[in-house]
Amino acid sequence: MNRELFGVFGGIETFDRLRSSAEFDEILDGPTVTVGIRDADLGVPGWSARYTGDDGVCVIWGEVYVPSDDSNAARWLLERYETDGADALSALNGSYLAVIDTVASDGAFVATDPVRSRECFYTDEPGVRAFGTDAAEVGRTITEPTINRNGVLEFLHLGVILGEKTAITELDRLPIDSKLTATAVESLDRFVYQPQEFEYASELAERLERAFQRRSTLPGRKGVLLSAGYDSRIILSQVSDIDHSYTVGAPGAQEVHGAKQLAKQYDSGHTAFPPDERYLRPDESKIRYSQGIKESLHIHHAGYTDEIGVETMYHGLLCDTFFRGHFTAQDTVDILDKRVPLGRLDPDPNPVDVLLEKFGYDRAASLEIADRTSFDTDPETFVREAIADEFDSRGSRAETIQNTLTCVGIANQPSIPFHNHLSDQFITSFLATDRELIDWHLQTPPAHRTTDTFLEACQQLDSDILRQRPPDRPHDSTLLNEVEGFVRRKTPFLQSFQPPWPNREVLFDRYDLDQQLLSDAEHVHPLPARHKLRLTDLRGWLGCWWESQLPLLFAEQPSRSPITNTI
Repeated sequence: MNRELFGVFGGIETFDRLRSSAEFDEILDGPTVTVGIRDADLGVPGWSARYTGDDGVCVIWGEVYVPSDDSNAARWLLERYETDGADALSALNGSYLAVIDTVASDGAFVATDPVRSRECFYTDEPGVRAFGTDAAEVGRTITEPTINRNGVLEFLHLGVILGEKTAITELDRLPIDSKLTATAVESLDRFVYQPQEFEYASELAERLERAFQRRSTLPGRKGVLLSAGYDSRIILSQVSDIDHSYTVGAPGAQEVHGAKQLAKQYDSGHTAFPPDERYLRPDESKIRYSQGIKESLHIHHAGYTDEIGVETMYHGLLCDTFFRGHFTAQDTVDILDKRVPLGRLDPDPNPVDVLLEKFGYDRAASLEIADRTSFDTDPETFVREAIADEFDSRGSRAETIQNTLTCVGIANQPSIPFHNHLSDQFITSFLATDRELIDWHLQTPPAHRTTDTFLEACQQLDSDILRQRPPDRPHDSTLLNEVEGFVRRKTPFLQSFQPPWPNREVLFDRYDLDQQLLSDAEHVHPLPARHKLRLTDLRGWLGCWWESQLPLLFAEQPSRSPITNTI
């Protein structure tokens, strides 16, 4: 990876035993921790920072803003920590990991941002606690890694490994809103639902405006990954110097046409990348950023990175989750051939059923995977128990079912590899992780975290924001949109609404990816494309760092891995 943070709870000699200092731009040797950081943009305002003083060291990796004029966020945090302790983290803003080690404290720690938008992987297997942002590099320090069977099953059936597990038993990751010490993992209290009454749309508009002001100082030519939907258009509206916007899709696709019209409305250049083999193929440019815990298919843009000519990139990832209630359970009614939301919350949702649907669980495909692999686990029972356990584990952060559902979704967000890849290639703004916006999410009741509230806030910032409607949502009413969609599907010669993303099955066949990716596993070729991509992700990620122990993973050494016969 281009950017990386790696550290040990120990001195420079311990660090050098596990990694070469030459791999990093800077090494910070604190009283009890040693940290290496590699980042070409280290020190850029709004981005990674480090500071060494008489009282200790501090490193912040990622996007970061502080409530002062201090140009060095790491210095600000270290000084604030000396007076306020761990409460200083509550004032830190952005998508980051922070490492603090001071002479006067009880010991060093690593802290996530409130929503764990940056993963921190760690292991104690080398005899010392090692941690870092690249799961493969932390994994290399494990002498005898073993497969985490539950983690692998969750990945195959859900597309995400839940909680704090990884695919490797000896490799863990920090929980949402927590910190890692030399001997423990401790929860923090920055992400706890506390619903309040206030003017939800107006407050959201004000906080969005301040969030964009914070991000307006990011340097260089600026771009945005643009859809024709609601979430990324507010970026075009509020960031005045977006030079170019990018969309993945065929030139004639409705999504591309809508995005092009938005770019024209806000005087931005626009490029549409055709969905060819680069869109789907899971090579190392994608798989490494999945970290072995989430699907690489979410990194839609990876194959086109060399054609993107900007230094700073914006995106609207997770706006639907934080502002529009993606993970809340809606009351629905069956109309025509679809379930249509009634515009109100389900009064008595079944958490497991809701989350299985939100994570896109495909029962038929999972049964077929079970038939074609060596796992002797009933997938339906397994995934339901796994989801139930994860739901129960988040109860301390939310008092209601609806908020707990969203907390589970945020803690296990499948699309984070999208951000992982972008932020390794560009200075990347993650709007949804702004601290003020997270607090709005935590304080706003689920009934008001809706698309209507979000659009009302956006229209307060820009009354013309809806001049171009999303192609599949020409009306304000969800019911009317569903009716028109049904009519279009059933009426000859009338064009149907198109899905926003290219068809994976068509592309998989067109570029003969069965033979390119799974030529040695013909028995899995009948599986859906998405599940074959999961198998390829898992094989590729494990192989990229486990190669020295398993020269040909899944083939040469079957006794070492319970997934040897999986593919």
